[in-house]
Amino acid sequence: MKFLEKLQNLLPIGYLYLIILGLIKESMLFNKLGINILKYSSITDILISPIADITSKLGIFISIVTFIFILFLLMLLIIKNSHKKWIQKIVTMRDKEVQISKSEVTKKIYKFFLILVAFELFSIFIGLGLGQGNREAAAIKNNKVQYNYQINFNDDKKEDIYLIDVNSSYYFYVSKGDKRIKIAPLGSVKNLVLISNENL
Repeated sequence: MKFLEKLQNLLPIGYLYLIILGLIKESMLFNKLGINILKYSSITDILISPIADITSKLGIFISIVTFIFILFLLMLLIIKNSHKKWIQKIVTMRDKEVQISKSEVTKKIYKFFLILVAFELFSIFIGLGLGQGNREAAAIKNNKVQYNYQINFNDDKKEDIYLIDVNSSYYFYVSKGDKRIKIAPLGSVKNLVLISNENL
């Protein structure tokens, strides 16, 4: 119960950490496209971006949950066997037989668990930012994007586009036959039509 209470107390800090990672990831991605995304982001975008990133792809979500679950099980296993010599040596990082209590082992493993989770999330967000940014930039430069959306404006103008991203205020896209990245406010758009949908 104490572990769960501590975890509960750390949730706000954890979410703040996720928000910072989300900002870094978005900045790295759009920086590759020559856009300062912070100028086009609202508070809502900043608050929901980390959750949106984690849940946007099932593979990423499953890998994060699986990694945390395995670490958690490993931590419980170490705490359960905290009296064993090899566990004591690993936790104390000493060759000498220095016996430490179960509560001390729990504290050390708990900190190590948090550091590993933080490092995993950092690696995923930074990897996504760099990887997606480079991929998007290369695809637009080499004209290897799929124009699978049609954007319909309020003035009845229509364009086939490649949609890079969308937030609560803007669409980021590339029009067919034009490599320039365009930014359209949501208020200027009547609707967005998905031209080709592989799921239907």
